[in-house]
Amino acid sequence: MESAVTEIGIQKYEVYKSSEVEWLGEIPGHWLLLPGSRITNERCEKNKGMVEKTVLSLSYGKVVIKPEEKLVGLVPESFETYQLVYPGDIIIRPTDLQNDKTSLRVGLAKDKGIITSAYINMKVNAGYLGRYYHYFLYALDITKMIYSLGSGLRQNLSYEDFKRLKFLAPPLEEQTAIANFLDRKTAQIDQAIAQKERLIELLQERRQILIQRAVTRGLNPDVPMKDSGVEWIGEIPAHWRSVKMKYLTEFIYDGTHGSYPRSDEGFRLLSVRNIVDNKFVFREDDSLVAARHFKEISSKFLVREDDIQLAIVGATLGKAAVVESVDEPFVTQRSIATIRVEKKSVLPVFLLNYIRSESFQKYLWLNAGFSAQPGVYLGTIQDSTVPMPPIQEQFEITTYIGIISDSINAAISCKKREIGKLREYKSTLINAAVTGKIKVC
Repeated sequence: MESAVTEIGIQKYEVYKSSEVEWLGEIPGHWLLLPGSRITNERCEKNKGMVEKTVLSLSYGKVVIKPEEKLVGLVPESFETYQLVYPGDIIIRPTDLQNDKTSLRVGLAKDKGIITSAYINMKVNAGYLGRYYHYFLYALDITKMIYSLGSGLRQNLSYEDFKRLKFLAPPLEEQTAIANFLDRKTAQIDQAIAQKERLIELLQERRQILIQRAVTRGLNPDVPMKDSGVEWIGEIPAHWRSVKMKYLTEFIYDGTHGSYPRSDEGFRLLSVRNIVDNKFVFREDDSLVAARHFKEISSKFLVREDDIQLAIVGATLGKAAVVESVDEPFVTQRSIATIRVEKKSVLPVFLLNYIRSESFQKYLWLNAGFSAQPGVYLGTIQDSTVPMPPIQEQFEITTYIGIISDSINAAISCKKREIGKLREYKSTLINAAVTGKIKVC
């Protein structure tokens, strides 16, 4: 907190007093503490007669207009059950507190529209500034104090919890000054974050281009080329072969299609969730199945070191990783295909790099079926074409990709750390300003 004060060169108030509220600490001596019922009211206007058709949603702490293409699936028969939202209203997502402690739950509406009645919609009373109280509740959110408002085993909040909550009440001119200050500062921080996120995208694109070029054209730019016979691969070096994946593998199987009860102990039953940052990893919340069910599932095959795990069902279709080691036996669900390579013909990591390439990903999505969710058949993978260099060249290409990936990944990690620090600074700044730890006017 002190670093934020020092960095932006802002003074503190002359007199402070105890708020007697743990998360607020000391507050400026002339500020008031009032119950939320004095400052806000719950807006409960239904969209009767469909007077409003603009559907809003809360996304990453922002109240946004929901695109029409997303108004499919689990939507109501009529949006008359939705509640009206006006510019300046504060929207809070009060559900699933126990299971989701990472989402931003508070947003400020800038557009008129409608939103599901599952959300709390607050309007700020006359004499108080909505923008300030959005930042105040945002601070409650980012400090995770919002999770302490309920009691016992409750998973949801209601407006009643906010009516009883102690709200800070600076003079209106100070509310305005604080909101203006935070609007300006957070916009600058958000712009800096966006620039770094764009740089990460460019680095990822650069990495993908280099991998695509290496696994389809090799490392020698002067080598004679020939047509691969496959549109999405294009030309390949003349001495390479075009080979169906089924001839490069011992097998390609998916995981179990069975429905097995989860157990408190036993063997791991893994899924696409275990492909994290291009690695196949165990997680603390992995599902477990009993030994007898594990035996049944594993009768077909057991995953080994160097097997490739490929997501074949769902939005993450195409994600892949190689199993670097098997410290304990496990089985997989049907959302994952296990590809066991014929190591005399192909290096597992070379094939993995090709699977991650633009060519293979394009092939996968062009041949995906779409019902409840996207998916591909195992035969589609088996019949895919792989550009095949000699084994020594595979080794050279794999080494090259490893070097450039390490370099680019290091740069991406650096930018992500910088973004993390900016977000932390933004949170600290908001919390310091709305609670009076720094004086901005």
